[in-house]
Amino acid sequence: MSKKKRIIKKVEEISLPILQQLNFELVDIEFEKQGSNWYLRIFIDKPEGITIDDCQLVSEKIGKCLDDIDPIEQSYFLEVSSPGLDRPLKKDKDLKKHLGDMVEVKTYKPVDGIKNFKGILKDFSDKSVFIETEEGKITEIDRALISTIRLAISF
Repeated sequence: MSKKKRIIKKVEEISLPILQQLNFELVDIEFEKQGSNWYLRIFIDKPEGITIDDCQLVSEKIGKCLDDIDPIEQSYFLEVSSPGLDRPLKKDKDLKKHLGDMVEVKTYKPVDGIKNFKGILKDFSDKSVFIETEEGKITEIDRALISTIRLAISF
């Protein structure tokens, strides 16, 4: 396991009990270097949506625990936010929660000559995701070929 993945796993172990106590869902954790700075991003959600006050509360609680335990050697910026309207669907629980919703899928390589799909998430398995396109066609996409799946935003 890479150092980055170990850090994310440790932050998840620290964050989950705090988030459960506060009735928030942990959506994702990222630990990335941008320029010369490292960023630890924690994405949270709850059924009625996330407010700035929610982000501040979680940042203070998790930040204090991270300072006490100090699992990350280098300095970093902690950011807590909502996953946004066009949230990525990274885990099976995300896919299950959004069955029947409109999604956008981007692939690394073309599937039937197409790399960008938009349609209703109909089903998924360990190996595939099934999208119903606007034409009513069900397209099976190998999960190994998927770079991102996001909720589609309609205006």
